[in-house]
Amino acid sequence: MQRPSFIAAGLAAALLAAPAFAADITGAGATFPYPIYAKWADAYRKSTGIGLNYQSIGSGGGIKQITARTVDFGASDAPLKPEDLEKNGLIQFPAIMGGVVPVYNIKGVEAGRIRLSPALLADIYLGKIKKWNEAPVASLNPGVKLPDQAISVVHRSDGSGTTFLFVNYLSKVSPDWKSKVGEGTAVQWPVGVGGKGNEGVANYVSRIDGAIGYVEYAYAKQNKLAHALLSNRDGKFVAPDDEAFKAAAASADWAKAPGMYLILTDQPGAKSWPITGASFILMHKVQQNPANAKEVLKFFDWAFQNGDQMASDLDYVPMPDPVVKLIQTQWKSQLKDASGKPVY
Repeated sequence: MQRPSFIAAGLAAALLAAPAFAADITGAGATFPYPIYAKWADAYRKSTGIGLNYQSIGSGGGIKQITARTVDFGASDAPLKPEDLEKNGLIQFPAIMGGVVPVYNIKGVEAGRIRLSPALLADIYLGKIKKWNEAPVASLNPGVKLPDQAISVVHRSDGSGTTFLFVNYLSKVSPDWKSKVGEGTAVQWPVGVGGKGNEGVANYVSRIDGAIGYVEYAYAKQNKLAHALLSNRDGKFVAPDDEAFKAAAASADWAKAPGMYLILTDQPGAKSWPITGASFILMHKVQQNPANAKEVLKFFDWAFQNGDQMASDLDYVPMPDPVVKLIQTQWKSQLKDASGKPVY
C-alpha cells in the first residue's frame, strides 16, 4: 500500500536530479535494527546518492552520542521515558519492530526443538539451572536427547536495547528476576560471559558448545543459530517469525503513548512472540543543523514508503500506516531550527 507522504514530491525530485546535499547522514546506536538499516541504506544510496553512516554500537552508545550531538540521530531499542526526552530536548519515534529470541548451540539438537517456559528461561539466566539435562529442562522437552553438559550463558556486555527488551520481559514473568536483577539497558548479570553487540553474542553462541544467548531474530537467521520455542502469555509455545511479532504488536496503541513510549514485551495473544519490541530514533527538538535533520527525515520517510518488503524479508515488522502518519505529524510539529521554524 502506498503511504501518504508530506515529502513525496521533494523526494521524487531528488530521485530525478543529482542531490544538492552531498554529505552522508550520521547515526549511532542499537544493533537490533542494524541489518534492516544497512539494507535500507544501500537501496537509498542507489536511489538518491546519499549514504547512511550508522555505527552499530548499542542503544546506550546511541543515547550518549545523540545527547552529545555528535550524530544526526541516535537509535535505541529501549524507549526513553517522556521526562527523559524533555530533560534532554529530544523526540523519539519508532522506525521498525522485531523480536529478541533465545538461541542455543547443542550438538544434535536442531532449531525449534528446545522449548523454554518464561520461568525456565529466567532460572537459566539466574544460574539456577546449570545443565541441559536437568529435570526442569527435560520435563519441557520430552523426546529431545539432552546432553549432560553445562549451560554456558551468553549475554550482552554493552549498554543494549536488546538487553532492555530481554530483561524487561524476564522482570515481567519472574518475580525472582525482578527482585534480584531487574531491568535496564545494562544489568549485573548473575552468570555468564558477555559479548559486544548482537554480533558478539551470536559469535559466542556459535562457537561455544552448550551455549544459550539472546539476539535479534535477523542475527539468528544470518548466523544460522538454532532458536528456541518460547511459551507466551497465553501459554502457547510459539516460534519467532514476522507473523508472531505482528501478533504481539497488534494491540499497540501508539496514539495514546506519551512521547511514543511503548514496550511490547509479554503481550497477550495465542500467536504473540513474548519478546517483541520497537526500535526508536532519537533526534533533538531544536536542530542546530536543520539541513542534516531534513535529510534524516527524508531517509526514514523513504524507508516507510519503500522499505516494507525489505523489512519483511529480514523478519522485521514495518510500522503500520496509521503510526507512520502519527510520526510524520510529530516531525512537522516538534522538529524546529534555532529560530523556531519547522524543519519540515
